[in-house]
Amino acid sequence: MLDDVDALAAALEESREYTLSMYAHLEGGQWQVPLLEIVNPPIWELAHIGYFQEFFCRRWRTDDPGGRRIPSRLAAADSLFDSRTVPHDDRWRLDYPPLDAVYGYLRSTLDETLDALARSGCGERSRFRLALFHEDMHGEALLMTLQTLGLPAPNRDHRAPSRRKASALRDIAFAGGAFRQGARPDDGEHAFDNEKWAHEVRVAPFAIASRPVTNGEFLAFVEEGGYSRVDLWSQAGQQWLDTSGLSEPRHWERDGARWRMRWCDAWRALDTEDLVFHVGRFEAEAYCRWAGRRLPTESEWEFAATNGGDEVRYPWGDEIPPVEASLDFRDEGPGGGGAVPVVGRTGLEAMIGGVWEWTASPFAPYPGFETDAYAEYSAPWFHTHGVLRGGCFATRSRLVHSRWRNFYLPHRNDVFAGFRTCAL
Repeated sequence: MLDDVDALAAALEESREYTLSMYAHLEGGQWQVPLLEIVNPPIWELAHIGYFQEFFCRRWRTDDPGGRRIPSRLAAADSLFDSRTVPHDDRWRLDYPPLDAVYGYLRSTLDETLDALARSGCGERSRFRLALFHEDMHGEALLMTLQTLGLPAPNRDHRAPSRRKASALRDIAFAGGAFRQGARPDDGEHAFDNEKWAHEVRVAPFAIASRPVTNGEFLAFVEEGGYSRVDLWSQAGQQWLDTSGLSEPRHWERDGARWRMRWCDAWRALDTEDLVFHVGRFEAEAYCRWAGRRLPTESEWEFAATNGGDEVRYPWGDEIPPVEASLDFRDEGPGGGGAVPVVGRTGLEAMIGGVWEWTASPFAPYPGFETDAYAEYSAPWFHTHGVLRGGCFATRSRLVHSRWRNFYLPHRNDVFAGFRTCAL
């Protein structure tokens, strides 16, 4: 747990360096991006990261959750960079301070956060961890934006083709039973409100694939007309497909007799051994119908990831993720890249750090749900979004674990998300 002041301070500084590096290479017109549902203006998102940290680490108080008594260091920040009150589309029409002022704001907010952290007591550090993990999540979103818009990749190690042969696909059977799903209040780890708290869930016997679906396996679905077969798509999925006009996954295209895929601003041959990503839940469900399979529920996924409900944080145990887990934006790629993929105790591969994995479950509160200080983190998205598990190659290792819940609308295929299947 990041409760030690020095360790938490180092993590906050590293996260800010990471954030700044993601857009440091952008020039001129590359900062001006089109209004799209799935991205934010780069200057807005950078300033929002600083705003969130300043708000929760310096301004927020239990008796003043709106931070009204302590103003922001940046004029008009509340009306510009608060995601809770600034509508998404308005972010393209606001009058922002110069970029240099935003960078100065990011420096000052971090300095003040570190000062406040140094004076904090043990029971006061949850807000600093919240700011850290919020920034870590935005680090992944910044990369998603570069990928979505076809902008150059950051000037740091970044995703590469897997460079390894996919393992033979097999089913791993679980006998099912009761287990405690969710975060434990006494495990000493940070938990977001939607993970609270552990509660008993019973799952029936099931069999889940040893690894996620690969590009080559999904390509077979594409080449057999999977995107044009109405019988494979749900009604909502078909409506989305009609609107999107897609006949293959996002960022794929046929190049003569071969296929290729775009990564940021460069096209390269499709690696059929790599784990498929940039597919939404609608696409994953259609593939499952074509393959005679199904998506796991999030309870089944967590049961499998915790080795049948064991009290472990990762499929391989409680230790921090090894390098082969391919987290922290390393150069290995999904599933472990050039290294041997991490295999859990039950034989499941790439459960953590390969690709985000869609589940069949809607995003819903756990029993007894209560909002935390960041009340808007989960509650507005319940019952409309779907649950993803496992983290991807761009997810920070200190953030993700077997009980962590991510959530997106089912049509979102800009996410670094794929899926694994279950036997019917």
